[in-house]
Amino acid sequence: MWLHGTGLAGLAWVAAVAAQTPDFAGQLYPAFERAQCRLCHSDNGVASTTRLQFPPENAPPGEVEKFSYRLVELVDRARPEQSALLLKPTNRAAHPGGERIRRDSADEAALRTWVMYLAKAPLRSAAELRAARARTKTVIRRLTHSQYDHTVADLLGDETHPAVKFPKEDFIHGFSNQVDGQSISPVQAEAYARAAERLARNAFRGGDSRGLIPCPPSAACRAAFVRAFGEKAFRRPLADAEVSRYVKLFDQEPSRFLAGAQLVVETMLQSPHFLFHLEPGAYHTASRLSYFLWDTMPDPELMRAARAGELNAKPGIEKQVRRMLGDERARASLDEFLAQWLRFDRLRGAVRDRRLFPEFTDELAAAMIEETRRFFGGLVWEDRSFLEFFNGSYSYLTPELATLYDLPAPKGLWDRVDFPAGSRRAGFLGQATFLAVTSKPEETSPTERGIFIREHFLCQQVPPPPPGVNATLPIVTDEKPLTNRERLDIHLTSPACAACHQLVDPIGYGLEHFDAIGKYRARQVLTIHPTFDETKTRRKTKPTVHELAIEGVGSIRGIGNSSFTSPRELGEILGREPACQKCVVKQLFRYAMGRQEEDGDQPALDQALAQFRDSQFRFRELIIAVAVSEPFLEGNQ
Repeated sequence: MWLHGTGLAGLAWVAAVAAQTPDFAGQLYPAFERAQCRLCHSDNGVASTTRLQFPPENAPPGEVEKFSYRLVELVDRARPEQSALLLKPTNRAAHPGGERIRRDSADEAALRTWVMYLAKAPLRSAAELRAARARTKTVIRRLTHSQYDHTVADLLGDETHPAVKFPKEDFIHGFSNQVDGQSISPVQAEAYARAAERLARNAFRGGDSRGLIPCPPSAACRAAFVRAFGEKAFRRPLADAEVSRYVKLFDQEPSRFLAGAQLVVETMLQSPHFLFHLEPGAYHTASRLSYFLWDTMPDPELMRAARAGELNAKPGIEKQVRRMLGDERARASLDEFLAQWLRFDRLRGAVRDRRLFPEFTDELAAAMIEETRRFFGGLVWEDRSFLEFFNGSYSYLTPELATLYDLPAPKGLWDRVDFPAGSRRAGFLGQATFLAVTSKPEETSPTERGIFIREHFLCQQVPPPPPGVNATLPIVTDEKPLTNRERLDIHLTSPACAACHQLVDPIGYGLEHFDAIGKYRARQVLTIHPTFDETKTRRKTKPTVHELAIEGVGSIRGIGNSSFTSPRELGEILGREPACQKCVVKQLFRYAMGRQEEDGDQPALDQALAQFRDSQFRFRELIIAVAVSEPFLEGNQ
């Protein structure tokens, strides 16, 4: 419910109390931010199902003000001292996040003041507050490095992958294509300039061997070349004034046609109209569809549909989407989504202690990724239920992976292998990709595995450790060998650590029977190597090996009946969990839009989820639902 009365009485009340209103935005809201409340109490937080939902980071002042009034829903107006808004964050009433606002502090005083203020304020229906909630942020995306390489390959026939030399892209909201990380630094701009010069030079090396010139080279052909190449490069027709400017640039080489064409190409490849998605109207729709579904520029058929007005309505758009999904480029583009969502980059660069894992090689890591890619591709392109991503009792293996999984070798390379009855493996969570990506060079990491599940499959943001927290775990010695679980339980003795670790560590505990490269182990083998003491002499000469019993029982806090002891059981839990199903929708939406979802996107997300469920979880139908959703077609990306 909101505050403020209606009519003259309401205005009089506002005037009377304005000078006495506590400074929520200047005092209490910063206290909430220091306490990291928003990270849990948001649509993507671990407390997403509670009544308390914070506005997004860097929300405008108006949204913060509306939020301050919505807190009245957590105030007991008859007994304000018993309000959940006061008792929960101070942990005076049991709070899963622990004590976020220290008792008897200035922050608690500000909280108490606001609770008392809301307890006495006039009420107003919350419907009026919700009615005005809509997105206000319009953003412009640029080509990702992958899109740049694919575009110049289609535009120029150049497959030298120039973006390999560009500055590395950052992962934001789980993906490297998010607009928040797409600013162009001076280093990036210089890289674009060098690439454009090299690409333009290569395009006409040895003449027009790539067929870029649409007519016999002559003065009359200059404008025709500018129009033809410009429409492809800018993904829209050029205006007459633009053609004139590029023809003047062409004229700087009056006697050398190819040199002039090279200059035009080099300049266009550095234009914002090439690097950014600035296309108008139906051409913008064509570009969005093409870069989402193909990771490259629109083809002639898509441009024709834009010119004919067929992309101005959903039926025409859906027709094109279904056509595009039948093209091989859609498979490669979806592989890019998968690689980012599941962080294949971490496995490609992973190292393991060779003394403990001699079988782990670059080739084995590549095979792990390929297994996941083929498993995912089978679900999508064979129209299988995507729930099998979590609970499928099969995979596609090489002999090396079969050995790792202690299974018979497949008859042929990458043949499907069904897991035996009673197998602990199932779906992606039973694959070495996941189990290795969430491990350390020498041992597993229950914490990392729990964070991965929360963030990638439940779309819940786990807060970072509070500043100054000592995260050092107990040292393992021959006198006191400890399992990973026993070492991590030290976190639960510290209130500052327990709030977050109790959300993630128990998930990882249920996967402890699988080691740092995904191999099953009945016991944790702990090897303690010789070390030097203060006198620089060895206390022992040989490694000591301890075999420790594993208490491999895990659970997911916030999900009922979620106890599990294997990837198979965890996959069954996640597959039937509504939050996980919605998270799959969110992840594809974020990748397609290049940004995290906002309040105004919720109806589109709900509709896409409903279509996904109605299709029996066919991923291609989810792709179509996202591609024809209002936020995607609005161009508000």
